[in-house]
Amino acid sequence: MIIVLLVVALTGCAARGGTTAGDDDEGTRGGAGSAASVPKTDFGTLKNVCGPGEAKPSGAQGVTDTEIKVGVFTDQGFSKKPEMVDAAKVFTEWCNAAGGINGRKLVPVTRDAKLMEVRQRMTEACKSDFAVVGGSAGLDGQGVETRLECVLPEFPAQSSQVRARGADLQVMANGASVGYNDYAGFYRWLVNEKHPSSKGDIGIIAGDSPVTKIMVSQHTETVAGVGGKVTYTGLYPVRGVPDWTPFAQAMKDKKVKGLVFLGSLDHLAKLLQSLTSIGHKLDWVDTTNNAYGPQFVKLAGAALGSQTSYADLSGMHPLEKAADNPATQQVLDMFGQYAPDAEVNLPVLRSFSAWLLFAKSARACGELTRACVLENAQKETAWTAGGLRAPLDLSNPASPPKCWNAVQATPDGWKPADFGANEGAYRCDDVEHEYTGDYPPPAKLEDVGKSMADLD
Repeated sequence: MIIVLLVVALTGCAARGGTTAGDDDEGTRGGAGSAASVPKTDFGTLKNVCGPGEAKPSGAQGVTDTEIKVGVFTDQGFSKKPEMVDAAKVFTEWCNAAGGINGRKLVPVTRDAKLMEVRQRMTEACKSDFAVVGGSAGLDGQGVETRLECVLPEFPAQSSQVRARGADLQVMANGASVGYNDYAGFYRWLVNEKHPSSKGDIGIIAGDSPVTKIMVSQHTETVAGVGGKVTYTGLYPVRGVPDWTPFAQAMKDKKVKGLVFLGSLDHLAKLLQSLTSIGHKLDWVDTTNNAYGPQFVKLAGAALGSQTSYADLSGMHPLEKAADNPATQQVLDMFGQYAPDAEVNLPVLRSFSAWLLFAKSARACGELTRACVLENAQKETAWTAGGLRAPLDLSNPASPPKCWNAVQATPDGWKPADFGANEGAYRCDDVEHEYTGDYPPPAKLEDVGKSMADLD
């Protein structure tokens, strides 16, 4: 769920992650590791993810005897957020140093959609890339039919729009959950356990974009499905507003106690400050996990002392507990070696999950073909990305998530919330919410006159 706003990255699909409020903190940047501490070919519990080998000849587009060319989608030109590009750089440099995919080096090609140029970048990827891996675009639905027309497989870090999320020739390493809301367990905990007095007074504020408008409907019905009631909905221009006081006052007038925010972290920080200034204290705020990182803590500042703010990490192990989880720590170590000045956040972790799935699936192919890689990825029924996250069944895009976890923002940084974990860092086998609303289905090959027989 989750993506910069205007981008669903801003709405919750793209999240920002981190461990403390400090910009120079080693937990959010790559300085925690050293070259000696990074395994050569293994990642977490995954063995020989990358390594040398005798690659068989392949006639697939984007593949030579020595290289595999893959596209990496990003909205960096619009959002100024480089996480997908950073993750691609770090993973591929590590993988290539280990020997690549059976001796072939991974060559990532940045496809910067700049929010509104998804179709153009997908057309370019169709002409030269073997697959698109480890990236995201907020308006990804604009490129899905183009991708299917050229029969291009996709392994995204996250997906935003309903036509793109769970579409054919796509395996989402962090779960597609088509037809289900990832936040059901989180909302049930908020309105029934943690803050039960808020259940009848919940508000939703979102950026006015095609992505977030559908999300407003989906979150509204999910809140109702777990026993809550949305009594206020507000839409704001996606580029923000100069003064958030009118929105804060409207929530105060409506006596809103719980808030679901679908937008960018800097806008939310200003809204929380406005709420604090007019003396309206919320019981809870769902920041959507794009706020999970040091930047939000810095921007929101003292307001976090009164406006209790959470983020649902949807089963990704929290960065602030990296020392307890070898796979998470390995990501920090790898950034320490290959990109020491880059921030490690939730989009980075999601991107790593996608890269790991692609690499593992490609390495298992004798002859490297798109069909082989896709088939191997779809066999994963308990994918954890080597321990980065709670298990997911990737064999069925409609499989609902089984586990979730939450963190809380404080003026001193993020910390794990007391959400009732029952399996390590996660709460599993909790409530599910299947959508009852009429939402567009994911795109299919047949929509563009293609079939699986067209996949090489």
